[in-house]
Amino acid sequence: MLDILPAADHVAAFRITGTLSEADFDKLIAEIEARLERHEKLGILADLTGFEDMTFRAGLKDARYGFGKILQWHRFPREAVVTDKGWIETLVAITSPLVPFVEVRSFKPNRFDAALAWASEIEGGPNA
Repeated sequence: MLDILPAADHVAAFRITGTLSEADFDKLIAEIEARLERHEKLGILADLTGFEDMTFRAGLKDARYGFGKILQWHRFPREAVVTDKGWIETLVAITSPLVPFVEVRSFKPNRFDAALAWASEIEGGPNA
C-alpha cells in the first residue's frame, strides 16, 4: 500500500506498507513525474517501516523506471529511507556509493522529521 505524505513540493515523500502493488507503483511514478515537471531536482523520502514485499510486476516496473532514468539520476540528489529493518539499512549502505550523483541515507523511524529535512536540503531548495 502506498501513501503520499505531505512535504515541500520539491520533495516526493511516500510511505509504503505491506505489499507494494503495480497500481501503487504507478501512483508513485505519477507523483514523481508531476513534481519533475515543476522542479529540476527532487529530494525523495521513502518510509519503509511497514514495508513487507512488492509484487513481481511492481518490481519489474521499479527496475525499468530506475534504469530508464539513469541519465537523470542527478535530478534526485538526496534519497532518505526510513526503516527499522536491518536488511534495508544494509542495502542502502551497500548501494549508496554505487549510485552516481545520488546520496542515499537510512534513518530510524524516530528520526522521520530529520529524514524529511535532510531530503529537502537539495541545491536550489524549493526553487530547484
